[in-house]
Amino acid sequence: MVVRLDRQGRFRFATAQSPFGEALFRKHGLRTDSYETNLVLIDGVAFTRLDSFVAVMAELGWPWRAAKALLLLPRPLRGWLYDRIARNRYALFGRKDACDIPSPELRKRFLG
Repeated sequence: MVVRLDRQGRFRFATAQSPFGEALFRKHGLRTDSYETNLVLIDGVAFTRLDSFVAVMAELGWPWRAAKALLLLPRPLRGWLYDRIARNRYALFGRKDACDIPSPELRKRFLG
């Protein structure tokens, strides 16, 4: 979704299991034996869980910036909501039988 919405190509990606991704997870105090969240870095600030979604949406501009309203929820409620969505992501958003092959332009946005 981010790839599609980020028309300016600001975001770069790395898999958590790559050496680069593992190093980022360790640097920000996240487990590297079980990848239960994602990590988003914006201007050197680390975001995880639902806060990472909100941070990315805010960077994409209007109307996605409206996701900042989720920050009004108490952190425990945001955690609960993130867990529910993560557990049911395939039912909510569907599942593909195979991964897309990235275009050369998209491949340039992958790190590590």
